[in-house]
Amino acid sequence: MRRFSSFLLAGLALAGCTSVGQVGLMTRPGADVGAIVREARPYKELGAVEGEACRNFLLGIIPWGDSSASTAMANALDKAGGDALINVSVETTLYGFIPIYNVFANTCTTVRGVAIKFDEGEQPGASASAAP
Repeated sequence: MRRFSSFLLAGLALAGCTSVGQVGLMTRPGADVGAIVREARPYKELGAVEGEACRNFLLGIIPWGDSSASTAMANALDKAGGDALINVSVETTLYGFIPIYNVFANTCTTVRGVAIKFDEGEQPGASASAAP
């Protein structure tokens, strides 16, 4: 019984949860996504990347940090020098330390995907101007 109560107390002291979602394409905030899709821009795959962004709460009212998916995506793209991510998964975790009194909580967003870099050459459908 003593061992069970120890596990129960540890579980209550370190409670948390996780959620995961899938996204097809994530781009930097200034990108014209409509033009990217409409023009079917060619790209080069840079490889798998991961970025994380966290936010902490003290006493449930004093926050610091940024746990947004866009910040996690920017962190991932900065590592690879890419323009966008494809085949993206977004995972959000929330952990509360001593959750009954809400002493400290931590939430993090992790973005995983394949970084891509758009080709800067001639765009599909664009006609080359002839030299006079």
